Amino acid sequence: MSAPISRPLSRRDFLRYSGTVSAAAAITAAVSACSGPASTSSVGAGGDKDLVTAVIGYGNDQSWDPTMTASAFSMAGLNHVYEGLVDTDPITREPYPALATALPADTSATTWKFTLRTDAKWHDGQPVTVDDVLFTFERVLDPKAKVLTYSFFETWLKEVRKVDETTVELVFKFPFPDALQRLTIAKIMPKHVFGVSGGWDAAKGGKAVGSGPYKMTAHNPKSNTTFEAFAGYNGPRKPAIRKMNWLSIVDASARVAKISGGSAEAQIAENVPYANIDQLRKAGLTVEGGKGMNHMFLMFNTGQKPFDDVRVRQALFHAIDTKKMIDVALKGHGTPATSFLNEQNASYAKAKTVYDYDPEKAKSLLKAAGVSDLSVTLMAVNVSWLADCLPTIANSWQAIGVKTTLEPQDTSALFTKMDQSQSYQVVAAASNPNQFGLDADLILRYNYTSGGLWMKYTKWDSTADAKDLFALMAKATEESDPKKKLELVHRYLDVIAEQAVLYPVLHTELMTAWNPKRLTGIRAQAYPGIGLLQAKRI
Repeated sequence: MSAPISRPLSRRDFLRYSGTVSAAAAITAAVSACSGPASTSSVGAGGDKDLVTAVIGYGNDQSWDPTMTASAFSMAGLNHVYEGLVDTDPITREPYPALATALPADTSATTWKFTLRTDAKWHDGQPVTVDDVLFTFERVLDPKAKVLTYSFFETWLKEVRKVDETTVELVFKFPFPDALQRLTIAKIMPKHVFGVSGGWDAAKGGKAVGSGPYKMTAHNPKSNTTFEAFAGYNGPRKPAIRKMNWLSIVDASARVAKISGGSAEAQIAENVPYANIDQLRKAGLTVEGGKGMNHMFLMFNTGQKPFDDVRVRQALFHAIDTKKMIDVALKGHGTPATSFLNEQNASYAKAKTVYDYDPEKAKSLLKAAGVSDLSVTLMAVNVSWLADCLPTIANSWQAIGVKTTLEPQDTSALFTKMDQSQSYQVVAAASNPNQFGLDADLILRYNYTSGGLWMKYTKWDSTADAKDLFALMAKATEESDPKKKLELVHRYLDVIAEQAVLYPVLHTELMTAWNPKRLTGIRAQAYPGIGLLQAKRI
């Protein structure tokens, strides 16, 4: 994206988890990638014990700016390249000091001090400084830049101050213990690299210079990205793998092919198709899943009638045969949404409004809204598992008399149209805020932020209902008592469920496959991407 940073257009990366290519095109691209200079041959990949070849089911051609991206490929890669003051384990989400030397002793305090790790270096050999920390947080908190991560920090973080040459102080607007896990989102970036003219454009385009365990060695958009262990890294999670080659393969069949067979090039693949799980297990691979927030949601243009009427939105949700969709399209690896949050989330509570399959209720709601002969064009991202779900939605809506036209398309193309304010009715897309964290405040601000891009897409931002919701969310954020905070969270989750402006249809399980004879220390994530900081090549 080439928009100036004063506009938050890059937030469309929230959904840009994959591109659209045919199976034949994807296989051709993958073969081309493997014959190029930055990739490897299948023989080399199998025999080189210093190298891990991984298959990522999403594009690597989106933003690599840690303050702006939500790309699954980019975020997974950046977690190996950059560090926060505090980072979190990718599975347990337990915080640990990364660039900082220790965690704060009192998380209820309104000021936290951090001392930087001695002799921490950037991948170009320059020392990490307090000024780099200030530079990063100035970017995150800049209301003019309003980067993607802005809404995750501006509600509670007032400023970041320099105490001395090795210490910084975070000043809060009110006590906010959840900040401990959230600090991992603010990846510290070198001022001397990205503070120069054109620096942020370079970051977006794929330049990555961090202080983490791995440095990026090559980046070929729509093909692959390579990494190498950083010899100057002196932090807590030292790399055990010397080199990594991450292949970007969106097509499901081509992904499976890369990890199959005795001479398979790759040792690990994520976003494994449900239909191939048994096949891969029989071939000796370990295939494990993670249940989390990953969901398909519907988003309505409430600026276009009749979608401004909540009864119409509710009707279309009630009409969907979600169980059939899960059984047929997802091979049982899904759960109908009973809240915006998935059931495994610590703040989950079943919403007062649950969209059970009830075609008669759907017809009744449409009738009450005075709507008949409704025709809907459902635009959708072409993520493989989501595309498999679309026919069930179309058949369900047509069964209640709603003529439905499906328009699946490349993710970036779809949201480019929306960025250009082209009209739409309903969008189906895939999303997973768990890439950033697990707390409810963060997850909901991912989509429901006053002035945020998603609310602008829905044209719902300025309504009285929206303003009431944002006020309730702000009250929950500031509440210090955990029990009262949770009660407020459940209240706003009920509002979001009832309004059904942007709401999940189902939550899915994400699958990862790996060769246990080649890799150890792998843990399957419940969100897109992989984490290899504790993995070893056999």
